[in-house]
Amino acid sequence: MMTPATLTELRDAVLSAPRVIAVGAQTKPRLSAVEAVKISTRQLSGITEYEPSEFTFTALAGTPVREIIAALDAKGQYLPFDPMLVEAGSTIGGVVASGLSGPGRFRYGGVRDFILGVRFVDGLGRLLKLGGKVVKNAAGFDVPKFLVGSLGRFGAIGEVTFKVFPKPESTLTLQMPFSAEKMAQLANSRFELDALDVPPGGETMLVRLAGPAKALEALAKEIGGKIIDNAVWREIRETPWSFKTDITPDQINDFKTAHVSCGGNVALSNTPPPRGMTLRGDSPLWIGGRTRFAIEAVVKQALDPQNRFPTLDD
Repeated sequence: MMTPATLTELRDAVLSAPRVIAVGAQTKPRLSAVEAVKISTRQLSGITEYEPSEFTFTALAGTPVREIIAALDAKGQYLPFDPMLVEAGSTIGGVVASGLSGPGRFRYGGVRDFILGVRFVDGLGRLLKLGGKVVKNAAGFDVPKFLVGSLGRFGAIGEVTFKVFPKPESTLTLQMPFSAEKMAQLANSRFELDALDVPPGGETMLVRLAGPAKALEALAKEIGGKIIDNAVWREIRETPWSFKTDITPDQINDFKTAHVSCGGNVALSNTPPPRGMTLRGDSPLWIGGRTRFAIEAVVKQALDPQNRFPTLDD
């Protein structure tokens, strides 16, 4: 495994072999389980720029997410999409490559909604800088968003820029009996829930509220349910489940062994679902097939015409 420590070394590593793929902390090992020389980004670590007043930061791809969370927290800011596998050691580059978001995606959107810019090495060895370091940036194609969930198949990510939000004053978690009707009602209510998840078993659901403490207490009384420790969301963030899939609310009862997140739009399971993507384990990368878009082939040809990086079907 090659371990570049600079973006120049990353470019050299990409060009050093006919078939390569970048990896971070390998907290989601199935995504990079392909026949290719591994390029570790672990030495490409550190926050290179942070402007709290602009609500943006830039970090090298191998930077552990826990370090970014700590730096943001010191300034009263955070990443609202709840990055996953933080304590397991996930890196910010891996967050982008996997496209995996946590419960906060329900209210604020996922990784794709927060990435602003990226520096990466394509299959021709070009160190490209696309997007920007400010929120208002409309120049060129929005390649940074395209790389979210690309699994490192179009280039080796070296540096990323994200926007962040002010951290809420407080949060409050409610637990209540699950019903699809109740969940749909809450998801579309005026309460503006911060997160809405259903733990394995499908018997209960978790509601997270965020904002001023007194306001949350009033909302909790109106919504109902039992107030529980907010630590449950840290446990969810470190999920042991092996599969991720998009689902619809009427499919929730088919996922009794899954953790259903984002108001019923995502399920994480330790048993193969009808359709999904494997994060850990020996199952096929894509279970039940995947949607293919014409733009995928066009971008692959533009960034990696020699197929130096594996394809999404490898």
